[in-house]
Amino acid sequence: MLSDRRSFLEKMAQVGTLGLLPTVPALADTQSSATTEEKNHFVAGPYLQNMDTHAVTIMWITHKNCFSWVEYGAGTYTSKREFGYNNGLIEANNRINKITLSGLASGAEHKYRIVSTEILGYKGSKVEFGETITSSMYGFKTPAENEQEFKLVIFNDIHDRPQIIPQLLYRHGYTGNKRDYDFVVFNGDCFDWVTEESQMVEHLIKPSVDIFASEMPFILTQGNHECRGSFSRHIPAYYAYPDDKYYYAFTRGPVRFVILDSGEDKTDDSVEYGGLSAFDRYRETQAKWLEKEIESNDFKKAPFRVVLIHISPYHSGDWHGTMHCRQVFGPLLNRAKIDLQVSGHTHRYGTHDANADHNYPIVIGGGPLEGNRTLIKLHATAKELNLKMIRDDGEVVGKYTISKKSRT
Repeated sequence: MLSDRRSFLEKMAQVGTLGLLPTVPALADTQSSATTEEKNHFVAGPYLQNMDTHAVTIMWITHKNCFSWVEYGAGTYTSKREFGYNNGLIEANNRINKITLSGLASGAEHKYRIVSTEILGYKGSKVEFGETITSSMYGFKTPAENEQEFKLVIFNDIHDRPQIIPQLLYRHGYTGNKRDYDFVVFNGDCFDWVTEESQMVEHLIKPSVDIFASEMPFILTQGNHECRGSFSRHIPAYYAYPDDKYYYAFTRGPVRFVILDSGEDKTDDSVEYGGLSAFDRYRETQAKWLEKEIESNDFKKAPFRVVLIHISPYHSGDWHGTMHCRQVFGPLLNRAKIDLQVSGHTHRYGTHDANADHNYPIVIGGGPLEGNRTLIKLHATAKELNLKMIRDDGEVVGKYTISKKSRT
């Protein structure tokens, strides 16, 4: 085993230098002197991010700094290996791993496992390696190029209550033993004040991995509570976002999804931030991006257009964040003729038909207390979108069926 590992590392060294990248300081600070003596292990993962027809990002967290890679292949084989690299250096000496597999066959089954070799240190150009840990085998299926149908579920406003994830998924996310979803969205406010890595792991990543996330991807949109706390600026390290931004767009089957970041509901000079926030400028930057997105071919040709945003620009009160979202996003979303917007934030579930203010329906999920929590299920086909919002007791508290429109 040891000789095999050394042989592999020697082969990898021929591909490129094993670059030792610095650790994120805040992450190292979270390890106490007691835990640094523990044997290396997988803290969380693997979990899937950013899946499309030909690619997926696989993430996991190790206890100690490592050099890590993915072994993968089609069917039951794992004959390929992939690692991360940056500016010519292979990513190493890090704990949070974010490795993208590309060139995958669409609509196909793929197997993979994660491997991490501890880095003990280095002397000059010599790297000292420790033991290697390897995960079990996992599998996922990439979407087909011409995918005509998929299902997703949407959570919102969990607020550091991780038990909500298994409770709602096991109650309402299955038909018999079969999952009723192909991916999962956490639409903001999964946390209260983000203060440490353990919140990322124990309150979102681990519960998701336990049920689905090693085989199906999830998305975390930023809510106003993700903006708060000493660890908030480190959140993006734990997830994979296109272009490293919280706002982006992607196409899945017949649906073009637009993800917007509503930011904080308070003003930028609010005492909570000590003058270290610029959400107004941030939302204005997003509006410029949104204006380009709604003119793009991918947006225009999509049979359906769905917006995910934590704070709805309408029906979310009159705090500054809501009103500024209405000012910068409202006219653009009306012009875009979107089919549906899904939000959270208010903790009061409800559906709001198109009206004089917004020419599209808005669904706002509830939560996080028992009796007010919801799971939103979206079923997309080539001909229609079907949405159901299910309260935790099983009562359907919102429903829409949206037929495909002719696009001009």
